[in-house]
Amino acid sequence: MIKLKILLINISLRAESPTLLPPLGLAYIATAIYNAGYELEILDIDAHRYSDDEVESMIREKDYDVAAMGCIVTGYKQVKKLCSMIKKYKNVPIIVGNSVASSVPELLLEKTEADIAVIGEGDITDIEVLKALETNEDLAKVKGIYYKKDGRIFKTPKREAIRDVDSIPFINWDLFDIDLYIEKSKVYMNEPYPVPYEDLRSLPVNTARGCAFNCTFCYHVFKEDKYRVRSPKSVCDEMKLLKEKYGINYVNLFDELTFYSIKQCEEFVDTLLEYDLGIFWKACCRGNLFKEKDIGIARKLKEAGCVGLGYSLESANQEILRAMNKKLKKDEFIEQTRVLRKAGLAVWTSLVIGYPQETEKTLQETFDCCYDADIYPSVGYLIPLPGTPVFEYARETNAIKDVEEYLLNSGDRQDFRINLTGMEQRTIEDIVKINLKRISNKLKLGLEDEKLIKTVHYKHNALKVAAK
Repeated sequence: MIKLKILLINISLRAESPTLLPPLGLAYIATAIYNAGYELEILDIDAHRYSDDEVESMIREKDYDVAAMGCIVTGYKQVKKLCSMIKKYKNVPIIVGNSVASSVPELLLEKTEADIAVIGEGDITDIEVLKALETNEDLAKVKGIYYKKDGRIFKTPKREAIRDVDSIPFINWDLFDIDLYIEKSKVYMNEPYPVPYEDLRSLPVNTARGCAFNCTFCYHVFKEDKYRVRSPKSVCDEMKLLKEKYGINYVNLFDELTFYSIKQCEEFVDTLLEYDLGIFWKACCRGNLFKEKDIGIARKLKEAGCVGLGYSLESANQEILRAMNKKLKKDEFIEQTRVLRKAGLAVWTSLVIGYPQETEKTLQETFDCCYDADIYPSVGYLIPLPGTPVFEYARETNAIKDVEEYLLNSGDRQDFRINLTGMEQRTIEDIVKINLKRISNKLKLGLEDEKLIKTVHYKHNALKVAAK
C-alpha cells in the first residue's frame, strides 16, 4: 500500500518577532507521523517567515494527500486563511489540532474549510485519522475528533489521555531546520546567561502534560485530562541525547507546570546530578512551592545546573487571585522569591492585567509587589479564551458578541483588545507603563518606552539581589 503524503504546516503567530521558539506540540505530531511511516513534509512558515504569497505558491506547487496544522486559539485567523488557500488548489482533507481545535471545534468546522478537528493530544488520534483516510474507513471509529460529513458535523467519543507519558517517543528534531532553531531560540532565553550569549545552544524539553491547577483564564490542549509527569530518567535521557546529538548546553524545560511538589522536584534534581550532564536549564513551578525550610533543595537546583525558575504571580490582590482560582497568596510568592534568590537562582514572573475586579488600587498593589521584590514582570492583558470561565463571563456581559469576529481580531497577550474592568483602557495602560518604567529604572534595565511590555526577552537582573 502506498502511504499518504502529509503536509504539516507550522503557522507563524508573531511574524514580526525576532524570537523563534521550536514548536513542541507540532514536533510531537511530526514525530508520530514520521514514525508511522508516512511521507512527511513540513512547511515551516514560522521558521522561515514566509510571506503570504510564498506560502500560497508552496501550497499550490507541493504534492500532498493530506494537510495538517495546529496552533493556539488566538491563531484562528491564520488557520482559516490557510484552510482557504489549501482548498483553493487541492481537494485534500485538512486536519487541525491544538487548542484552536479543542476549544472551538464546531465553530472551526462551520466557519473554515477544515475537515477534522482533533481534540486534546494528537499523538495517537492523528495517526488513527490518517489510517482511516488511507483505507476509507469511517471516521466515526476514531475517538477524540469532530469531523464533517455530508454537510453535517459529527463528534466521536472522548479519547483517553496517554497515561504512560514515558512511552511517548522523543521528538525527532531532524525533521526541522534544527540549526536555525538552535540559533534563533536563544533569543527567547532569559538573562542571566550561564554561558556567553553567542555560545548558547538551546532546545526545549517537555517534562509534563497538562497542569495540576485550573486557573479561570487559562486554556490549554490538555485541560480536560489529568496532569501527567514524565519520570526523571526519561527527561534526563532526552537531555543527554540533545547534548550528544546537537551540542545543546541550555535546556528550556517548557511546560504548563514543571514542578508541583518539593518531592517531585528533588527526585528530578537528584537524578540529574547522577547523570552529570553539565547542562544548564530553566523550568517553571507553582508560585508557592518553596518555603524557607526548602533552601537546601533550592541550592541543590543550582548545583544541578538550574539557572532560574519562572512562576506566575498574575496579581498581588487576593480578591483577584481568588477570582483566578490561583491557590496563591502574595506572602507565599514573596517568600519563594526570597528563598530562590538566596540559593543564587534567577526568578521570573508574569502578570495578567484586566480581571473584572481590577481597579487602580489593585493594579498598584500588584506592581508594588514586583517593585519591592526586584522583579521585572512579563505583562499580559487578559484574553478571554474559549473554554474558560472568563470567556463565559465575557459572553454573558456582551463584551464578546460574535465569537468568530472576536477570534479573527484576537492578538497577543500584550495587546489590549477587550476591557472587562470598570476603568478606561487608557487609564490601565498608563498605570502599567508608569510602573514598568519605575521598575525598569530601579533595576537599571534601560528599557525604552515602546519596549516596556514587548521587550523581546526580559532583563530581570535577578541575581544581583541574591545576596540580600
